[in-house]
Amino acid sequence: MFLETVRSEGLSHLSYLLGDGGEAFVIDPRRDCRVYEEIARRKGVRITHILETHRNEDYVVGSSELARRTGAEVLHGGRLDFAYGTPVGEGDRFRAGDLELRVLETPGHTDESISIAFADRSSGGAPVGVFTGDALFIGDVGRTDFYPDRAEEVAGLLYDSIFETLLPLGDHVVLYPAHGAGSVCGAGMADREISTLGYERRFNPALQVPGRAEFVERKLREQHDQPPYFRQMEKVNRSGSAPAAPDPLGVPPVSAEDLQTQAGRGSVILDVRSPEAMGGALIPGSLGIPLEMVPAFAGWFLPYDRDLLLVVQDGDQVDQAARFLLRLGYDRVPGYLDEGLHGWEITGRDYQTIPSVSARELVRRIDAKESFLLLDVRKESEFRAGHLPGAQHLYVGEMPSRLHHIPGDRPVVTFCGSGMRAVIAATILKQHGFRQVENCLGSMAACSAAGCPIRNQG
Repeated sequence: MFLETVRSEGLSHLSYLLGDGGEAFVIDPRRDCRVYEEIARRKGVRITHILETHRNEDYVVGSSELARRTGAEVLHGGRLDFAYGTPVGEGDRFRAGDLELRVLETPGHTDESISIAFADRSSGGAPVGVFTGDALFIGDVGRTDFYPDRAEEVAGLLYDSIFETLLPLGDHVVLYPAHGAGSVCGAGMADREISTLGYERRFNPALQVPGRAEFVERKLREQHDQPPYFRQMEKVNRSGSAPAAPDPLGVPPVSAEDLQTQAGRGSVILDVRSPEAMGGALIPGSLGIPLEMVPAFAGWFLPYDRDLLLVVQDGDQVDQAARFLLRLGYDRVPGYLDEGLHGWEITGRDYQTIPSVSARELVRRIDAKESFLLLDVRKESEFRAGHLPGAQHLYVGEMPSRLHHIPGDRPVVTFCGSGMRAVIAATILKQHGFRQVENCLGSMAACSAAGCPIRNQG
């Protein structure tokens, strides 16, 4: 009997393959799914079933493609009408050797959410572990804001799922959630992948409530982002119609001339280099999202009906960027700029710059009362916890629809937690004609180290 975890960087997505007796189950596979076949070959097993804990909002599920490749049956909760697979419900069981999986209905995060408890029949049959999907995380619980017209109801359903279905499995049971720290599916997940139901019962902040009413009230106070691409993910994952993902992805290089021509026809230029590199030279009109931020922020800004052309630091970033985009449902990535920005520069084409501002220089300007706008693009909760004097808050994800709130008559310095989101904001401003744009590299991290004056709103 074995269990292996597959981690998807950026999305903080966790999927699993477990099996015994020559057969195996996959839980919540990602779209680039060859990794599960490779594990199965290494273990000498055949993938027979694919289980989805819920309809996912933050990535394209790979169940349909993995089923096509392996002949496995796809199983998911029966409270939502999927266009593929087989619905399952409370108490359904599946066996592979001595391994037994049991379905638990755990609505709340979504109506059709299920958890899957597993046991070793050779040692008594009590649950050993449970795959909780997005119902229960390590250090947090699932968000319940996808049904705003039923807010109290679904929060109550999640309480019942956790306290009446999951926790009674036993304190010894190992917890295997679908996401870890950094996921948009929760806010306070612990930065570890090891826990038990007993540990979470005692130490998970979301579970330290006197009762159901207090739990519901706590959920109603939460504020979560809902990037626009969530609706696309819900649509694709309900239909199971995402096309196969080639591996390797095979994104070809394109010349500076071809890139400019395609951009003129409507293609989007996506620069995934570091903030420092973008600051030095940026193709006019391009959107900058540092590579490690692509999974979290591409879905805020990139359309699904236009080609995406990549600008990378080096060739090693091409496949990773394309893979990040693929997991979010972006299939139209026909090329990357050959030789990077150097290939653009040597043709004599124009480029822009985004000057950098240090934390100390920023404080000097504030103290000197110089005329500029400090634009803090962090989440509201981060801003309220501490910000620099005079800063204007506007979350980076909301910028395209709220640019009219930003005055264009003075320099703008973008600011975030480390300079990563700030450079995204800076490139958006440059796209929309703001001329005097700077980025505070290091941003709040640098300010904390340098002793900047920080105010909070309690």
